[in-house]
Amino acid sequence: MLRNTRNFIFLTLIAVIVENSSGQFCSKDGECSEESSLLPRFILYDVNRPEGFNLRRDVYMRLAIFIREYAKTFHQDVHLVLPPWHSLYHWQSPEEEVGSQKLLFWDNFFDVPSMKAFAPVIKMHEFLEGAKKFEIDQVFTLQHYKNLLDSKDGLIDWKPRWERGSCNQPDSAWKYRKIKDDEFEVNMWGYKNITAKSVLCISFQGEASLLADLLEEFRPRIAVIDHAEVALHHNFGGVTYWKCRRSMRFNKQLIKLASDFREEYLNSNDGGGGGGGWRPPPPRKAIGGPYLAVHLRRKDFLVGRRDKVPTIEEAAKQIKKLLEKHTLSTVFVATDAPNLEFIELRNRLMDFSVLRYKPSKEVKLLHKDGGIAIIDQIICSHARYFIGSQDSTFSFRIQEEREILGFDPDSTFNSFCVNSETECEQPSRWKITY
Repeated sequence: MLRNTRNFIFLTLIAVIVENSSGQFCSKDGECSEESSLLPRFILYDVNRPEGFNLRRDVYMRLAIFIREYAKTFHQDVHLVLPPWHSLYHWQSPEEEVGSQKLLFWDNFFDVPSMKAFAPVIKMHEFLEGAKKFEIDQVFTLQHYKNLLDSKDGLIDWKPRWERGSCNQPDSAWKYRKIKDDEFEVNMWGYKNITAKSVLCISFQGEASLLADLLEEFRPRIAVIDHAEVALHHNFGGVTYWKCRRSMRFNKQLIKLASDFREEYLNSNDGGGGGGGWRPPPPRKAIGGPYLAVHLRRKDFLVGRRDKVPTIEEAAKQIKKLLEKHTLSTVFVATDAPNLEFIELRNRLMDFSVLRYKPSKEVKLLHKDGGIAIIDQIICSHARYFIGSQDSTFSFRIQEEREILGFDPDSTFNSFCVNSETECEQPSRWKITY
């Protein structure tokens, strides 16, 4: 009963904020009005439309780390609102197979209570509960400076800075439609009932921590950071980065589906592959299941990164060499390749067991394309040895998972080469820190 009462009070407070978003907030020096000291602040965000699932995960981390530190430094009751996942480019399964892939919430994919243990985050539908109209105080549309070169010596002028400017983001025209002087119609996240009092385009250069200047300058109660990918990580790869990353545990149903597949088809369980909670540091003793895991990126990489993508024949050569080197007879393949390419790969590895995860109709309908991709990542994370695709954030996320689980870096930070006869650049080893 007490918990329900608290939820009612919290949601009622949100509704009040949406109806009346005027007021000032406590400054860094602690100066604030009686009204402002009682009300929480909410920071929403969006990411460039074409960006994929795994880059969006990284942008969340930049803002979660910022909000965590901002709340402490400025003594603010501030919350990061998790935007819904909405029809991403790589989610290409037809609707009759997976249902709608619009307005999917974070707990479809992640353990949100674990994320809340790191930073003050709430889900969008929690934020919008009971509000007929959603009014934003301030939208900040981040954009890169048009000219990064110093006029004196022609060198890149890189220093933390921001300034108001004219909008040069191509999507600004359709995202924000001016209704009157202090009201804009906002087309974001798939919602139809959003307005904003003000929209500013901000040329921005620096880490996410610089966003504190914007929030202190304009003092919005409800703000949106659009094109949040422009803001960079603060202390990438440091202790706080890894705390945030470890808190991003997957949805428990997805973990179970991946575990069931590993146990049934790969003779693998958590006894050989780590798998504890995200808080305690595990020793580097993870062995992994008796299989090789591969992430072989195709489709868009064949156009944008052709010089880094092997042919199916070349990929098969490198896979065979690794299987023989590590005395393994099974390879698990996570790939966006069409089925004909997968059949070709399997035919070139006839002496080995070549597997991929094929979800049932029920699993695909329940967990969508994003959930199936996470199942692939979990299975790859528990392998004896992993090899991924150069420049792929999908591969990078798997490498992070393996670091969290305590695998030897030699078994983790590996990428395919275009040519099996020559060496190529391997991924940077961003090792976990505690």
